Amino acid sequence: MPTTALHVPSLRHSCSTAEWQLRVDLAAAYRMVAMFGWDDLVFTHISARVPGDAPGHAGEHGGAFLINPYGFMFEEITASSLLKVDAEGRKLQDSPFDVNPAGFVIHSAVHAARHDAGCVLHVHTPNGIAVSAQRGGVLPISQQSMFVLASLAYHDYEGVALRDDEKPRLVADLGEKTYLMLRNHGLLTVGSSVAEAFQAMYLFETVCMIQVRAQAGGGPLHHIDAGIIATALQQAREVTRGLGANLVWPGLLRRLDRRMPGYDN
Repeated sequence: MPTTALHVPSLRHSCSTAEWQLRVDLAAAYRMVAMFGWDDLVFTHISARVPGDAPGHAGEHGGAFLINPYGFMFEEITASSLLKVDAEGRKLQDSPFDVNPAGFVIHSAVHAARHDAGCVLHVHTPNGIAVSAQRGGVLPISQQSMFVLASLAYHDYEGVALRDDEKPRLVADLGEKTYLMLRNHGLLTVGSSVAEAFQAMYLFETVCMIQVRAQAGGGPLHHIDAGIIATALQQAREVTRGLGANLVWPGLLRRLDRRMPGYDN
């Protein structure tokens, strides 16, 4: 039988236990993006660094990460279909599928610059793009917005991200932040785990949706005081009891098991 999006041989016994668990989590995140309606056909991407392969550290391939096979719909992605590539974009496993070139440029740049970037998630949601096109960017008008504003950066649009010479500017703009608004383009989040990057994107997209709806009302908007925003990260730790994304990730997986099972194949 030919290898297609719906028939990919299992890699469960061909990789380490840690890599397999990462593959399952990353495949789950792809399907959650589809479940929440954030996908843009096949044109966005999520990546996760292979355990033990951070740049400059001891590892089999020095910066290898997992990313989607180009052309798969996000609800089709499984743990075994994810591609493992090195820092130069070379596939490290046999696969008939290709890598999204724009996806590789963005993700390789962030993974190389941020050793804490276990996962990088990028989407093109209408709400996110709408706010990214606004000169004022994210406004402090919702409780959700203060958590994003506490760790938000912006990167100006330079066309489809295909050129290596954009990488230094992208990573310089991101710095040590969690949220990156790509002007006229979309949203990007960074997390130490797949769960962290996904929860951050849920918050980022929600902030943009609230802002677009609030602006559509036509009236003046009330801004949150900067002093409250300055305490946002502390408040986030308190409200999640220090668990962060681990508070909601198991529940999200249960929801996904009910609605889109099969990602862990």
